[in-house]
Amino acid sequence: MISRLLDTARRYADAHADANGVAATPFPGLSILREIGPTPLQYAISKPLVALVLQGQKRVTMGGHTFDFGAGESLLITAEVPTVSQITAATLGKPYYSLVMELNPAVIEGLVLEMGGQPFAAGSPVRVDPTEDEVADAALRLLRLLDRPASLPILRDQMLRELHYWLLSGRHGGAIRALGITDSHAQRVARAVALIRSGYAKPLAMERLASAASMSLSSFHAHFRSVTSLTPLQYQKQLRLIEARRSMLAEGTPIAHAAHAVGYESIPQFTREYGRMFGMPPARDIREANNRLRTVA
Repeated sequence: MISRLLDTARRYADAHADANGVAATPFPGLSILREIGPTPLQYAISKPLVALVLQGQKRVTMGGHTFDFGAGESLLITAEVPTVSQITAATLGKPYYSLVMELNPAVIEGLVLEMGGQPFAAGSPVRVDPTEDEVADAALRLLRLLDRPASLPILRDQMLRELHYWLLSGRHGGAIRALGITDSHAQRVARAVALIRSGYAKPLAMERLASAASMSLSSFHAHFRSVTSLTPLQYQKQLRLIEARRSMLAEGTPIAHAAHAVGYESIPQFTREYGRMFGMPPARDIREANNRLRTVA
């Protein structure tokens, strides 16, 4: 099943991948990734998603946990948490391919209501498991619609819903189900996360975050850490540093301007915390990134 899914995904990705190796599809939230070599470390905060690896290997680190996985395995992220990722096995002759789908909370909520009160699982917001045959089969039939454009308006939504159903029915289901339970701890923490992300450059207002999550302060701290594996302050700090790095590397923003833009008043403090997170100070990180770009060019 994975080999057939790989063949279909490969044809589409080889024809449509952009300069960053991303092949967008007509399906909301679904894309195919293609890389022809190992990548540098990539820092991001993703929406909840599932990634089916079809060829090659990847490593993802979240907090103190590192996951190495490859073809036939799926990565599940159930909360908007900072991750460090790197494709570790890919070549021009045998590129890395993965199918990535953002999880749709509205679809999950509807399915959870229809499927009844099955248990959901707490635990790490990042996990890796073998891809189940039903999930691969649903993904394959979904991608085959790409060759039949006239079918997309009619079948697209119901087939995306089916793919969510098989994910909920399988070994991923317990972790995904919390996203669709109205007013669950996961949904409440997500409201607080949205506030942090929209105002990451401002000082944290813990009472406001707890109020958004409809929790007491002590309960909010406990559940925030349970869902994201981080404290709110750690989350904000990593978000600030990731955004500053993106601004410097993608837009050429000077170091001091990038630091101040994300809420740092002290450049030495920014430099120290940047070095702890990314393994080197910002000036060196920018220099090495530019050197890599010149090498590729």
